[in-house]
Amino acid sequence: MLSPKKVKWRKQQKGRMRGMSKGGNYVAFGDVGLQATECGWLTARQIEAARIAISRHVKRGGKLYVRVFPDKPVSKKPAETRMGKGKGNPEEWVAVVRPGRVLYELEGVDPKLALAAFQLAHHKLPVNTRVITREQAL
Repeated sequence: MLSPKKVKWRKQQKGRMRGMSKGGNYVAFGDVGLQATECGWLTARQIEAARIAISRHVKRGGKLYVRVFPDKPVSKKPAETRMGKGKGNPEEWVAVVRPGRVLYELEGVDPKLALAAFQLAHHKLPVNTRVITREQAL
């Protein structure tokens, strides 16, 4: 799973997911990209599951770029625990995704094959997505 090697602070606050993506909202490396159209959290497991679905569908042809990284720790308290006694321990890592963020890019693959691969990845992700080419932007 993806996670940072080292972080300055062990726990973070939830934060807010307002507005459009500040950066990473265009296809920079590949020819076709998968762009988020709503905000949400992508866990490290979801990012990896979508990556595997894409790479298996294109049969490891072309080059796949993953443009998101889970750098936010999410803490959870144990089940059936009373309120209080501090914040829970970090359980998983998530990437904060806002509308317009390009999640994955493919290079050197037929556009129809890329569309089918991104359709499989879309089903693995908790946010709505759309397929864009290098010329398009949200």
